[in-house]
Amino acid sequence: MALSEDLDQTSELQEHVTQAGTDNQPLSIQGGGSKSFFGMPSAATELDVSQHRGIISYEPTELVITARSGTTLETLNKVLAENGQMLPFEPPAFSPLATLGGTTACGLSGPARPYKGAVRDYVLGCQIINGKAQTLRFGGQVMKNVAGYDVTRLMTGSMGTLGILLDTSLKVLPLPEYELTLEHQTDAPSALEKMQALAGESIPVTASAFLEGKMLTRLSGAKYAVTATAKTLGGEPSTDNNFWAKLRDHQLDFFNNPMPLWRISVPALTPELQLTGDCLYDWAGTQRWLFSNEDSPKIRSTVESAGGHAQLFKADDSLKKNVGVFHPLQPAIMELHKKIKHEFDPQGLFNPHRMYSDI
Repeated sequence: MALSEDLDQTSELQEHVTQAGTDNQPLSIQGGGSKSFFGMPSAATELDVSQHRGIISYEPTELVITARSGTTLETLNKVLAENGQMLPFEPPAFSPLATLGGTTACGLSGPARPYKGAVRDYVLGCQIINGKAQTLRFGGQVMKNVAGYDVTRLMTGSMGTLGILLDTSLKVLPLPEYELTLEHQTDAPSALEKMQALAGESIPVTASAFLEGKMLTRLSGAKYAVTATAKTLGGEPSTDNNFWAKLRDHQLDFFNNPMPLWRISVPALTPELQLTGDCLYDWAGTQRWLFSNEDSPKIRSTVESAGGHAQLFKADDSLKKNVGVFHPLQPAIMELHKKIKHEFDPQGLFNPHRMYSDI
């Protein structure tokens, strides 16, 4: 079912890439701009891809949607909801202008990530423009089509450094019949233990978080299963029906903080880290949002010693330039990244230094 009424902008974008190659002028790929804060600052020429939009095909019975990268998440979510379906990884938007391309390129997932999977788990295929202005298609529209599937995953989270995403095919899932969020008053160590225990049980948990002395657990699924589980778990039903959406899009009061914001990823059951600042525990404690003025080397070394990594998610450009945004890579891994970048973008046209200063 083709729903797009927009003209295909592929040829125009290819011309921009060809000209950029001729002029040796790097490009900063820009969609809705909702995640322009994420990553290293860029001095490259902006290439607006937001007009390359529209849903190409949608088969509700097949649980697959294909759309151009400038299509907004708002549009996708509306069309899917009308058919009782959703993007299971609950992508953060941060703005009504957030697009599918930016979502795929940044690889960010929402509260359901530990229970439903990440963006890359639902991307079936994509089409891109590489650094030679060639259009390349990888993957397909069904999960069993594995041709080029790893390359499709590679594009997810690449921050636009490998090419311009033209369109993406995604697997979708039905909306849950019923949802309920429970609140428990507790402390961080107890919450971490409880959240991990729940993650290992066969119960309909689809999100869990801890903030300011309160553990929140979302149950989703058939109403009988949710209500039966709620009776077993106890706690009080939450009165904030929008908590998870506000957490996903950083609209909670917690996020109104002038300090640098770190996104910390650690293994399950990692205890509280010895770092000063304000911390929100998401993804059953495996993702932690930390506002802190601690020295960046201390934050990263502390997180690394716990088996995790730390991203400088939001900060002023001077701090980003001094310490980098993404966790430093081992030399061998960095060399692999460089080789992959060169294969897709030999002139280094796309989003140079957006992830690392060496790429």
